[in-house]
Amino acid sequence: MTSEGALCEAIAAAGKILFFTGAGISTPSGIPDFRGPQGVWKKRDPVFYQDFMSSEDSRIDYWEYKLEGWAAFQKAMPNAVHDAIALIEKAGKLALVVTQNVDGLHLLAGTSPSLLVELHGTNGKVECQGCRQEADPAESFESFQRERAAPRCPCGGYLKPATISFGQELKSEDLEKAFQGASSCDLVLSLGSTLSVEPAASIPLSAAKNGSPYFIVNQGETAHDRVDCLSGRIHGLVEEILPAAVEKALRQG
Repeated sequence: MTSEGALCEAIAAAGKILFFTGAGISTPSGIPDFRGPQGVWKKRDPVFYQDFMSSEDSRIDYWEYKLEGWAAFQKAMPNAVHDAIALIEKAGKLALVVTQNVDGLHLLAGTSPSLLVELHGTNGKVECQGCRQEADPAESFESFQRERAAPRCPCGGYLKPATISFGQELKSEDLEKAFQGASSCDLVLSLGSTLSVEPAASIPLSAAKNGSPYFIVNQGETAHDRVDCLSGRIHGLVEEILPAAVEKALRQG
């Protein structure tokens, strides 16, 4: 177990920090965890992308699933973790934020789009699976609430929240940008992630294998807790640990 002081010292010494963030950083904002003990994946079977594309019943089930969380996503605001990461950028110490979250809270907190990779997409848009045009999601959700039919694009294609579903490949350009960031950073911090989903979890690990110090902050166990290249592991609430460490590190700087 690593002290919070060691984390603070690592942040103070670093010049290019890569943050890898998971659902645990957004639970204080009211966003349900996905893979934790009460994770939504345990309460409802996800719809696979192939089923979405081939079955209207699956499309309706998917939109019902998304509708359940729509109100929470609309109300959610950034918390102290998102704000602390934005402070790191203002201090000129941010290499990249790579997030598994689809809530858009990093952007709301002020992280620059050019320094953010949303690996699993965003709930802040809908995307046509035919022409790939993107649009604001409100109209589609309102249409689904009225009609209980899967929304369609004017081109005839199926509209879907611009998130990556099970069975749908991550965007190659996002993976390339994330791994490039991992190759050039001098510190990598994994926050609020179980690090159990690939290929996403390989990103912070690749930075560590390239020689960057690697710290994990998470309340529960992670798949990387015993890797040889881990520099530090802090068990606890990210929203209590990271903001205090960042504030102290920036004062030292």
